[in-house]
Amino acid sequence: MIRAPVSERGFTLVELLVSLLIFGMLSAAGVALLSFSVRAQDVAGERLGQLADIRRAGALLTADLAQAAPRIVRDEAGALRPAFEGGAGQGDAVALALVRRGWDNLDGAGRPSLQKVEYRLVEDRLERRAWRFLDGAEAMEPVTILDGVASLRLRYRDEDGQWRERWDPTDITMLPRAVELLVAIEGEGSIRQLFLVGAGA
Repeated sequence: MIRAPVSERGFTLVELLVSLLIFGMLSAAGVALLSFSVRAQDVAGERLGQLADIRRAGALLTADLAQAAPRIVRDEAGALRPAFEGGAGQGDAVALALVRRGWDNLDGAGRPSLQKVEYRLVEDRLERRAWRFLDGAEAMEPVTILDGVASLRLRYRDEDGQWRERWDPTDITMLPRAVELLVAIEGEGSIRQLFLVGAGA
């Protein structure tokens, strides 16, 4: 019987099975690693998106509060409203309401450069509403600026340096010096921000 040289022999069945087992293990490890990477990327993207939303909300509040004007307004029924209304945040119909300066008029529409804005906590959403006109007009559609809000708390610093839970001074044109916002976001914890009021005046 003539034997083939060792260099010409093929794999035995055992060697083939062992190599298939190793290949299967490496493939399973690669799939698990890829799946973990995709999940990690999704979680990171979601977290970065939520942080971006928090920054955008803070930037919008900073702009509105810095441009606050001591201008009283009339509501749709014609009743006078204070220049600045501030609730405690949680459970209040209106968290903040104010008139701000600096509303850009890029299209040259017949409206003032002042704008009335209002912030409300609706379920787990912080919403911002604005009005095209200051007195007696209907509000535009609200815009959600922050989702997943578990709780919201506001405080107001007066001219004597004291913090108040609500802003309700006897002079309805008076503005607070600063506003403290403490917001709890689901999955993020509590975030505290301080805003100067009327800094752009």
